Amino acid sequence: MTIKLMTPTLAVRDTEQPVPRWAVFSANAIPFLLLPHCLWRLPFAFDFGMGMFDPNAPAWVWWAIPYVFGLSVVSEAAALLSLGLVRGWGEVAPAWLPIVGGRRIPPLAVIIPSTLGGLAATAMYGSTLLTWLNVPGFHGLGFSNGWWEALANVCIAPGILWGPLVLALTYAYYVRRRRPRR
Repeated sequence: MTIKLMTPTLAVRDTEQPVPRWAVFSANAIPFLLLPHCLWRLPFAFDFGMGMFDPNAPAWVWWAIPYVFGLSVVSEAAALLSLGLVRGWGEVAPAWLPIVGGRRIPPLAVIIPSTLGGLAATAMYGSTLLTWLNVPGFHGLGFSNGWWEALANVCIAPGILWGPLVLALTYAYYVRRRRPRR
C-alpha cells in the first residue's frame, strides 16, 4: 500500500515556456510585500500621524481621504500587474479585451514598462533605505517615540523588495520570451 502525497506546485501551465518556480513565488509575493505599507498609510487619510511629526506638514484637507485610499489601491494594482510576468495573460491578451483580445503581446510591450516600473520602485524605496542607513543628504521625519518608528520601519521595509523583484521577474520574462537561438 502506497500513499501518494499531494505536493503543491507553483508551475503555471498557461505560458509558452515554463516559468521558474522562484519567479512564480516572487510574483505572487509582491502584492503581500506592499500590503503592510498600504495599510500603514491609511490612518494618514484621517489626519492621524502614526507618531510622526513634521513641523512643515500642511493642514489636513478633505481630499486626503480619496488620495491616500487611491494611492493604496493603485499601489496594490501595480503590484498585481507583476503576475502578468509569469502568467499567460502577460503573453497573450485575454479574449475579453476589446480590439487586442486574443492577440500575442510583443515582448517589448511588457519588458519596457515593467523595467521602468521596477526602476521607479527601486528609486522610490531606495531613498527610504538611504535614510535608514543615515546617508548624508537623506533625512527622514521624526517620531514621537521608538515604537512608532519601529512600526513604520516594519511596515515599509518589505516594499523595498518590490523594485528589485520586478526587475528580476522582467529579466526572467525576457529570457523566457526571447526567440530561440539557431
